[in-house]
Amino acid sequence: MIDLDKLAENYANGSFEIEDVYRLVIQPKSTLREFKTERYGFLFIIRGEARMHVNGTVYVLQPGSVFHAAPDMLLDAQVISASAYEYFALFYKWDKPAHENSGRECDAHFKLEPGANPRLLSLLTMLQQNAQPRDWIGKLRVKELFFRILHQVIIGCSHRENDHSPSKRVIEEAVAYIHGHYMHPFTLDDLAEQHGMTTKSFSYFFHKYTGFRPIDYVIHYRMERAQELLRAGNYPVGDVAVSVGYPNALYFSRVFKRKFGISPSAYANQADHS
Repeated sequence: MIDLDKLAENYANGSFEIEDVYRLVIQPKSTLREFKTERYGFLFIIRGEARMHVNGTVYVLQPGSVFHAAPDMLLDAQVISASAYEYFALFYKWDKPAHENSGRECDAHFKLEPGANPRLLSLLTMLQQNAQPRDWIGKLRVKELFFRILHQVIIGCSHRENDHSPSKRVIEEAVAYIHGHYMHPFTLDDLAEQHGMTTKSFSYFFHKYTGFRPIDYVIHYRMERAQELLRAGNYPVGDVAVSVGYPNALYFSRVFKRKFGISPSAYANQADHS
């Protein structure tokens, strides 16, 4: 079994370049004769099912499967589903680290099972559309998308290893993330993606374990931090608003008053006289 932490470390520290991204559809009963691979690559299975032999190891690939291979491997495949077989193929160039024990996971063939994830499909589509960048900003965009895809895959695998549904620990990690990033703007989609889940699933489990809907909890936590700042010193309301994630001071004041029944400035005045 592949070490997910080590795999993440390899790509976080490694030097690589995305070369090509294709979306392919193979008809039922099609066979790919044995050949030797030339590049590093991932396959992300969208629909259908295939049986693949790689250096004598048999893999069954189905929707939600992610497969990796390195150069100089003998590979053949056959579509075994009655429907067409569709997948994204991502090829990359890997600069091997000088340390002989680094990057070994990338020289292996392996299968990951993060499960079907609509957000992953969306990210792969965006990556394909941006896969031939014209400038350095475009190249940065490609790497950003690849890292988001890899993050979704690894988080999805981690969830499935622990349980078929997110554990309380995963939601505790989400709460800790909110506590560390509440001053930054983010959406429910952002939070769900950060933890490798759909927005519907994330919202359900977050409420199950905390009693709050995710965005309601973000607002609750921001308002608590705003209270602390207003009690701590004579800060302008606009500065407090920005400090807890609201660039619009008027909107912040409305949210604060809705929560506590008093405006931020009135609350600050009460704190000064208490």
